[in-house]
Amino acid sequence: MPVTVYVPRDSAALAVGADAVAAAIAAGAQAAGVDLQLVRNGSRGLFWLEPLVEVATETGRVAYGPVTPEDVPALFAAGFLQGGAHPLCQGPTDAIPFLQRQERLTFARMGLTDPLSLADYQAHAGFDGLRRALQLAPAEVVQQVLDSGLRGRGGAAFPAGIKWKTVAGLQAAQKYIVCNADEGDSGTYSDRMTMEGDPYMLIEGMAIAGIATGATEGYVYIRSEYPHAVATMTEAIARATAGGFLGDSVLGSGRRFVLHVRKAAGSYVCGEETAMLESLEGKRGIVRAKPPIPAVSGLFGKPSVINNVITFASVPLILARGADFYRDFGMGRSRGTLPIQLAGNVRFGGLVEKAFGVTLRELVFGYGGGTASGRPVKAVQVGGPLGAYVPESQWDVPLDYEAYAAIGAVVGHGGIVVHDDTVDMAQMARYAMEFCAIESCGKCTPCRIGSTRGVEVIDRIREGGARHAQQVHLLRDLCDTMVHGSLCAMGGMTPYPVLSALDHYPQDFGLAVADRQAA
Repeated sequence: MPVTVYVPRDSAALAVGADAVAAAIAAGAQAAGVDLQLVRNGSRGLFWLEPLVEVATETGRVAYGPVTPEDVPALFAAGFLQGGAHPLCQGPTDAIPFLQRQERLTFARMGLTDPLSLADYQAHAGFDGLRRALQLAPAEVVQQVLDSGLRGRGGAAFPAGIKWKTVAGLQAAQKYIVCNADEGDSGTYSDRMTMEGDPYMLIEGMAIAGIATGATEGYVYIRSEYPHAVATMTEAIARATAGGFLGDSVLGSGRRFVLHVRKAAGSYVCGEETAMLESLEGKRGIVRAKPPIPAVSGLFGKPSVINNVITFASVPLILARGADFYRDFGMGRSRGTLPIQLAGNVRFGGLVEKAFGVTLRELVFGYGGGTASGRPVKAVQVGGPLGAYVPESQWDVPLDYEAYAAIGAVVGHGGIVVHDDTVDMAQMARYAMEFCAIESCGKCTPCRIGSTRGVEVIDRIREGGARHAQQVHLLRDLCDTMVHGSLCAMGGMTPYPVLSALDHYPQDFGLAVADRQAA
């Protein structure tokens, strides 16, 4: 029997030398005359341990990491193929505390399987949800998604089932399922991990959406900066089609659903659904005015379901295990789990899937281990570059869409970026405005001009001077205009990081705490 060794093919692992490690292990096994099966799996999401090498033993997988090519000879000498002791040994993979304390539902297979193996996927409950969907009436499939409480994981948190029900109820010769995989938020990577490490999960979720709504064609819109995701998804779709899971008769049901990959043009604003549709149609990616909403008139003017990667990827489990199973996780109107991404100045960066209700303090310190620099944490940005900075006084607020909205913050796509006490929050506020000015599609004045003026006003605030308080007041007025006057979330949410920095860290703007409200 060959010994099975797993070395990730995830982009994060490749960036730190996973290919060289895999080659060194293969060469070492050949030199030792060992029958080796080398599997390039997805990442487990423990990025500080990448490349994380796993060995299948009689008692389960044993992990070693971070492994370099230079470590490989010593690993062979220590008997790592039998799970032998070595300074890089992390013990049984499933017993690593970072993994053991998670609730992995959507990411249950991540790192376990060969991403492109249909047999491997099915051996781990893959396509169970699709098979059940084909046994139900389309309206029953939609009802399962509604009953689960699943909300869009792309940031807006709109109930997924309502979108599906709207499209399902329309009569049209052609309908579309569109996956927005233009994951552009800083510190986020769960979409990329899904497409590279468990692509059939996304394919299955989109096929279920097609069956539920009567859509026969789908598109996955992937950002151009993700070449490995584009390649993996393209190959996975080809294999799924050849295996009968996509095509003119999905699993012999007579129901048609075909899927295509489209590479994005690299604009951040195409994360907004209507700008993405414009790009998909071969036009410049600028925001459309609504109504009509995309569910009624979306891609090529046809009814379209638009969700992000994690939303679609959550659906197979809901169909396979039932809406009640999924709804039992979470709190309030935030049901299920969220793949949370820890990044920035954090000791243990990586993916943590937890039920809604976990706190920022638990995530940053219980999982992330505090800052990588060893200095105190000053601010945590939640929800991407347009998300608010959350101060320590709010780190115990449960991660929940409504609870975060109540404090002027957003959960967003689940990206968390940690900053230590050396960060200048006035500079971070300026960066938010500058980012908006660069990435704005230019269609509406509050976003296009407001962000440019915002950079100028923050520069004057940082310089100080006699009119300092007036400039702070002007910045607040400008933010109010952007929030209420912008056409989409690009301009409407840029004030979130600016105002949160101004409210919670006034000293970085040259204001005394007592002067904060007066300004």
